Amino acid sequence: MAPTTANGGISFWYAQTGLPAPREPLPGDATADVCIVGGGYTGLWTAYYLKKAVPFLRITVLEARFCGYGASGRNGGWLYNGVAGRDRYAKLHGRQAAADLQRAMDGAVDEVVRTAAAEGIDADIRAGGVLEVARTPAQLARLRAFHAAETEFGETGRVLLSARETAERVRVCDAAGGTWSPHGARLHPAKLVQGLARTVEALGVTIHESTPVGAIAPRRAVTPYGTVRAPYVLRCTEGFTAGLKGERRTWLPMNSSMIVTEPLSERQWDAVGWSGHETLGDFAHSYMYAQRTADGRIALGGRGVPYRFGSRTDNDGRTRPETVEELRELLVRLFPQLAGVAVEHAWSGVLGVPRDWCASVHLDRSTGLGRAGGYVGSGVAAANLAARTLRDLVRLDSGQGGQTELTRLPWTGHRVRRWEPEPLRWMGVHGLYAAYRAADRREAGGLAAETDRIARIADRIAGRG
Repeated sequence: MAPTTANGGISFWYAQTGLPAPREPLPGDATADVCIVGGGYTGLWTAYYLKKAVPFLRITVLEARFCGYGASGRNGGWLYNGVAGRDRYAKLHGRQAAADLQRAMDGAVDEVVRTAAAEGIDADIRAGGVLEVARTPAQLARLRAFHAAETEFGETGRVLLSARETAERVRVCDAAGGTWSPHGARLHPAKLVQGLARTVEALGVTIHESTPVGAIAPRRAVTPYGTVRAPYVLRCTEGFTAGLKGERRTWLPMNSSMIVTEPLSERQWDAVGWSGHETLGDFAHSYMYAQRTADGRIALGGRGVPYRFGSRTDNDGRTRPETVEELRELLVRLFPQLAGVAVEHAWSGVLGVPRDWCASVHLDRSTGLGRAGGYVGSGVAAANLAARTLRDLVRLDSGQGGQTELTRLPWTGHRVRRWEPEPLRWMGVHGLYAAYRAADRREAGGLAAETDRIARIADRIAGRG
C-alpha cells in the first residue's frame, strides 16, 4: 500500500462529503407507532414510505453510530437490478413468481432515481446501465448462460456484446465478451443516504444516532439509554445484524473491500474508454465491481478477507495493506494502461449474507417484529424494494391497506436456517473463498469453456447452486 493511501475513515465517500453533524441519542424511554432499528438505506427508505403513506404515524429510527455508517455509506455505488436468491425462489415458488420479483427489482432502480430527483437529493446518479465482462473461456460461458437466464426471466433491453463491442464501451484487458443491461446506474452512496436521512427528518421522522440497540423483542427495542416501545419494531441492520442479542448466526457479515484512484487525466480516460459511465463487473468467482466516479476516478472493490471470526465487523473501514495491494494489482490487470495511477483511498464494509443466499422481507403479525435484508451485495436497489414491501406489510397488518403486488412477492415471509457455529463458520467461509480463488487461477490458465470443478463444488457447499 502506498504511503499516501488513506485507509479507513469509514469510506472515501465520507472523505469527500465530510462526516455528518451528529444527531442526539435517545434521551430515555420512549414510545412510537413504528420503531426502526438501523439508519441505513433499508431503515430510512422504510421510514420514508411509511410516513408518506400514513403521515400521522410516529416513527423513530435508532442508529448505533450515524445514518449511513454501515454498508449504505461504504458500498460501490451500484444501483442495479440484481436479486439475491432468484433461482432458489423459482424452485420454491415457480418461475413466474421469481420473474415478478425480478420485474419489481428492475422497477426499484427507476424508483430510486425518480425519488432522489423528486426530493432534491443530489447523489451523482448517472444512469449508464450495468456492463459485466468475461476474460476467460469459462467466464464467457457463464456470461452467456447468465445473459440467457436474464432474458428468460423477462428482463428487457439486455444486450450480449462481442469482444469488440465490449471494448467500444470499456477497454478491459483480454475481455472476450460482455453483457449490458439498462437497469443500472452509478451513484455516490454517502450523498444518497445522507440526503435520505435529511428528507425523512423533514417529514417528521425522529432519528436518534449514537444509540446502539442491544436487543429486539416483541414491541420494544432496548438500548443503553432507554427502551422504545412500539406496536411494530422493524430490524433493518443488514451486515450488523450479528451484533444483536440472539442474532449471531442469523446473517453472516461478509466483508468487502474497495479502493479508489486519483482523478484520471483526459488522456488516461481516452485510453480506458468508459464514456458511458456504466457500472462494471466481471464473471470471476471472486468477482470485482467498479464505477467511474463523478469526479473522474475509478472506484473498484472485491472480497479481500471475506469474514472475521465470530461475525466481527471492521474498525471504521480500515483494510489490510495486503488487500489494498491485491485490489491495486487487479485494477492494473484490468487496465494495464493505468499501471502508474495512484490509489488514494481504501476501505471495507460488511454486507448481510443468509445461509441460502436469499434476500427476504418478513413481518410477524403476532409480535409486530419485522425485518428486511440479506441482500448479498445488491442492497442499493433491493433496500428500496424491501422498504416498500415492509410499508405494505405494516399497512396490511394494521388494517390500513390490503394485499399488494409487493406483499405477494416470493421473498416476503421467506425463512432460512441459521449459519453454523464457530469455528465451522470461519473455516467454511474462508475455505470456500480459497476454493473460488483457486478456481479463478485454474480458469485463467486454461482453455476450457466450463466452470472449474472446484467452484462447482464450492457452490453446492455454500448453498448457491
